[in-house]
Amino acid sequence: MVDEQVGRGGGRGPGRPREERVTRAVLDAVVALVAEQGMGAVTMDAVAARAGVSKPSMYRRWPTKQDLVIAAAESRVGPLSVPDMGDFRAELRAVLTARLEAYRTPGVDRLLAGVIATAADADAERGAYGEYTARVAAETRNILERGIVRGDVRPDIDVDAAVTMVAASLVFRMIAEQRMPDERLVDAVVDLIGRAVGATP
Repeated sequence: MVDEQVGRGGGRGPGRPREERVTRAVLDAVVALVAEQGMGAVTMDAVAARAGVSKPSMYRRWPTKQDLVIAAAESRVGPLSVPDMGDFRAELRAVLTARLEAYRTPGVDRLLAGVIATAADADAERGAYGEYTARVAAETRNILERGIVRGDVRPDIDVDAAVTMVAASLVFRMIAEQRMPDERLVDAVVDLIGRAVGATP
């Protein structure tokens, strides 16, 4: 079992590597269960058994199923960092291409659908989902604001609306339309958003 263990003499061994192994095993187990059987298969018991960890160690990290599912999603689709390329369109393409690669990972489509569904549960913590999406969309906001400063993005755009349009494009194709996004969609989004927010030469 991958878990914290007390060494001889009552002391604990090195904590961080073991903590990281537990975290990785659990989040990998969530993604595997979702890919193989769907979100309904994700229970604390099933994940603990699949990961080979104790439920108490899971609950210490993720008190609720929503916390666990969001953590699994963020392990696959999390924050990005795109360097200043001197061109908003190039940076937008980098963001979308990175997302496209993540979405092609087996189980990620079901996982993200599950994150959205879990956020709609009556007992869900709405703020937790909002905080996750804000982290995921942060780099899109960053490249828009950087483009404004640089001068290749119009200063009068609604940044929040533009971030939503960029973030929603690939996810809507994958979750709502049940079609895997591809490079053609990335090209189209870069062109459409670029024309909508680009500064006039």
